[in-house]
Amino acid sequence: MRPIITNGDENALEQLFADIFREHEYALYTVALRLTKSDQQAKDIIQEVFLKLWECRHSIHSIENIEAWLYRITENKVIDHLRKTAVDARLKDAVWNALQQMLNETESLISVKEYNLIISKAIDRLPPQRKLIYQMNKEKELSYQEIADELHISRHTVKNQLSTAIQSIRSFFNKTIKFFL
Repeated sequence: MRPIITNGDENALEQLFADIFREHEYALYTVALRLTKSDQQAKDIIQEVFLKLWECRHSIHSIENIEAWLYRITENKVIDHLRKTAVDARLKDAVWNALQQMLNETESLISVKEYNLIISKAIDRLPPQRKLIYQMNKEKELSYQEIADELHISRHTVKNQLSTAIQSIRSFFNKTIKFFL
């Protein structure tokens, strides 16, 4: 039976609080530990429970079943903790997935830049006439006949030079890539 405490009797109120704490702390801690599987989290939850009780200390005499009240508060604090933990885990997963995607995109971007650099080097190694024909076809998008007319050569020569250029670029690219792999 709890003593009835008047508003001015702070010492009696503190003593009652200390008695309730000693009587229920371990049992509440055990419940919190079983549910959270973490000693520190269970201790934090119990601290929050008794902080809540302390905040309600002036109306403590109106709580009919202090044990049931403490268990209910503990249960609510554990649920709050588990929800927060679940949200934190989802947030970590989302951040991790976004980071992985960003890294993959960066790697792809670097790969594309490296491939383009290798192809540029291969084009630069072509003989001047073959390089010009390749660039006119691929960069300016001119047809074989347009290139032939502009350079005053046969359409067949353009076709052969372009074919040889593509083979040279492909060969250089494959040799260079094997070196990196």
